[in-house]
Amino acid sequence: MKATNLQIRVTISEYSRSGLSDRRIAEMLKTSIHTVRKWRRKAQRGEALNRRLGRPERGALSSFSKEVISLLERWRTAHPGWGAKTLCAELRNWFSGIPTRLPSQASIGRWLKQTGRSRAYQKHSELPKVFRSPTHHCHEEWELDARGYQHIPDIGIISLINVNDVHSRVKIHSFPCFLGEKRACRRPTTEDYQLILRQAFLEWGLPDRLAVDHDSVFFDNRNASPFPTRFHLWLIALGIDMTLGRPGRPTDQGMTERSHQTWFHQVLEGQTFTSYDQLMMACQQRRTFLNHCLPCATLGEEPPLVAFPEALTPRRLYRPEYETELVSLDRVYTYLAKGSWFRLTSNVGAIKLGQAYYSLGPQWKREETELTFDADQRLFICRSQNLEKRFPLKGISVQFLMGELGSLAHLSNVQLLLPFSWDEWRLTQSYLVCSGTT
Repeated sequence: MKATNLQIRVTISEYSRSGLSDRRIAEMLKTSIHTVRKWRRKAQRGEALNRRLGRPERGALSSFSKEVISLLERWRTAHPGWGAKTLCAELRNWFSGIPTRLPSQASIGRWLKQTGRSRAYQKHSELPKVFRSPTHHCHEEWELDARGYQHIPDIGIISLINVNDVHSRVKIHSFPCFLGEKRACRRPTTEDYQLILRQAFLEWGLPDRLAVDHDSVFFDNRNASPFPTRFHLWLIALGIDMTLGRPGRPTDQGMTERSHQTWFHQVLEGQTFTSYDQLMMACQQRRTFLNHCLPCATLGEEPPLVAFPEALTPRRLYRPEYETELVSLDRVYTYLAKGSWFRLTSNVGAIKLGQAYYSLGPQWKREETELTFDADQRLFICRSQNLEKRFPLKGISVQFLMGELGSLAHLSNVQLLLPFSWDEWRLTQSYLVCSGTT
């Protein structure tokens, strides 16, 4: 039987009261006589014409015994964290061996939602994707990844950050990132990755794409509707697309994963270093050997720079002192306009996007919202079921995206403090990169 809407049902009722026959009404509305007869009889009995099919008017679980509903209410009150699956299993266990008709998990889920007991689950969304494609030129795509941390005697805890060119197999850089004893997290930070990439950009130029994994520096992996990280937005502003490998699939960056072992065997295994500078020099010297001298099986047993000498010529030039001109916020706005994000507002009507908080007002309290971005007006558009609000993007500026280099880009002939900590050393290196003395 063909489904009908409320307008057709009301029309059937009105035509019937005017004296038209069921067959005549069916011809006029181009529906079956059985449909007309059904809704005419319902209207004559005084039943609601807007009743949803397949669901009793009395609500979910209305056809089950009061004992079942009472148990569910008692369990849910005592255990607010129990969901439909748990409650369904508890019922099966409680009435084990007793011939009682029990609701399904889906029916219990509908009951939880109808009675306001269901938890609010945040909707999922994905970042606008850049799909990986076969490379045809050097520096079209680089892979970036950090090797697991390792304790180096006389130096401390180190994580090698490796960068490789996908097309030519050239070892772009291997940077021993000092993680230190005081760091709460044994992973490189955004500033660490920016420093190594600036060193690589200065020597090899800018790539078109950068392939990374789902580390929290690159991807907001704690949110069902992730907002791009500062590192991601910095790459976009430089005109570099970032591609994310599939979660739990290290083979998506197989070349760089294999290079971790290469660097370990070539530089770290069985070696001792008296200082961090000596380790850094060992990485640089070995990189020259790997690129110019060591045969590569995938390149016909030729070293990478012998097989692809054109890799020595940058495709997109970079100078750190000109980074403020290279960074374009318009690219960021265009990228944000392609995405959408879902947020559940707080008890005071606030949400968080990236590292910025936005207050929408008390009328937005505990609202499920969807946000999009208008690139022309540079405004977020926030919508819920009955509300809409526009507000400007916070915190995204050239200096913010550039991080440490943002405050050093315009300095010249400045004597920095002696670097007694890793953060001070990294800041010194950022200044040296900016001044072109590295």
